[in-house]
Amino acid sequence: MNKNLSILGLIIVLIVCILNTLTSLNVLTINNEYLVCSRWVAILIVSFFAIKNGYGLTFWILFSMLIGAEIGLDFPILGNNLNVLSKIFMKLIKCVIAPLIFGTLVVGIAGHSDMKQVGRMGWKALLYFEVVTTVALAIGLLFINITKVGVGIVQPENMKAAMPDHKPQNWQEILLHTFPENIAKSIADGQVLQIVVFTIIFAMGLTMISADKRKPILEFCDSLSEVMFKFTKIIMYVAPFGVGGAMAYTISNMGLDIFKNLIGLVATLYLSLIAFILLVLLPIALYIKLPIRKFIKAITEPVSLAFATASSEAALPSALNNMKKFGVPQKIVSFVLPTGYTFNLDGTTLYLSLASVFVAQAAGINMSISNQMLMVFTLMLTSKGVAGVARASLVILAGTAASFGLPEWPIAAILGVDALMDMARTSVNVIGNSLAAVFISWWEGDTTYQNPDLED
Repeated sequence: MNKNLSILGLIIVLIVCILNTLTSLNVLTINNEYLVCSRWVAILIVSFFAIKNGYGLTFWILFSMLIGAEIGLDFPILGNNLNVLSKIFMKLIKCVIAPLIFGTLVVGIAGHSDMKQVGRMGWKALLYFEVVTTVALAIGLLFINITKVGVGIVQPENMKAAMPDHKPQNWQEILLHTFPENIAKSIADGQVLQIVVFTIIFAMGLTMISADKRKPILEFCDSLSEVMFKFTKIIMYVAPFGVGGAMAYTISNMGLDIFKNLIGLVATLYLSLIAFILLVLLPIALYIKLPIRKFIKAITEPVSLAFATASSEAALPSALNNMKKFGVPQKIVSFVLPTGYTFNLDGTTLYLSLASVFVAQAAGINMSISNQMLMVFTLMLTSKGVAGVARASLVILAGTAASFGLPEWPIAAILGVDALMDMARTSVNVIGNSLAAVFISWWEGDTTYQNPDLED
């Protein structure tokens, strides 16, 4: 009975999709009221089976995008008022910025400050991380400047008045703006770069005190970051409402034309991630003579987990275990992978550079190459430590947009397709960190992974 009901529901949904598609292509002529009713019937059917089968958060985020678009298209007045849901979600996301950055960066720096213990492996890993993530940022900038998918979005009149001024700054103003004079003020103003500078100096000072005095602060920061990860996880349960409200508001104000830009953004991200894998990660793998097939087999499970949950942290236990089985020494795996989750977020950093310029393009702000390079430097610092939680890169994107005088409304539009992008960039994070562990092992002279007799 249940199986027959599911088949019937699927058939109805497919018929609705076909009828609406044929009508949009002018192959059929059907009254719009009938089409609207058919679409809502399909939405109700899908919702029923989703609730019945207990579909996860990722599904509801994606599905809420469709519901929001339908509300914005059919009930524009309601869709316009639902923007409050998007604003609530954005406020909750922004309040995580300072504590999340502070906790993760302090632990990432001061927690691995004993260079006598980590030895050469420490600076080699950090050097590798920064070089690769910087290249990822550059690739993101290159692709978004080529495709320019954010250009041409028509802004509603009521949004233009709310746009912040974007005035060019000379190098002295930029340099002065980097350093905080009051950390509380920096947090209140959402100045992410100033928060990062304060945190780095704080962590450096922490490494200079005795271990017994350093330990409680590190434990506090570690606990703080864990709490903020859980805090963000709770916020993500609001995400379907925020995404639905954002999409309803976007469609009610801008119509369906913006979908062209959003689909273009998703396509640009996927193309740039593929280019990063082929032009950066693959040459590294070939250079160290990595057994590609065996490596793919080792990372399939953690990458699948990362793609399904859109959280690198969910894939960490599996990645640790599989990299050890792959032949990377435990001391290297135990250091490189956890540290990489703070410093080596290839997919996330590429996305952030791409999305930030998309926001500027959508707002009609022509950022110079120098400003884009400054933004790259900012993102290189602020993107650390956000891979563990699904869609937590929104935290950094919102903070960076505020720091560079960019409006928030394009970010609200991005919310509608962010889940599609998050799955891809998170998967690349896991691939990049797994390869980093193998690379450091090769650099340290341990090439056990090349042993063909090693158990997969």
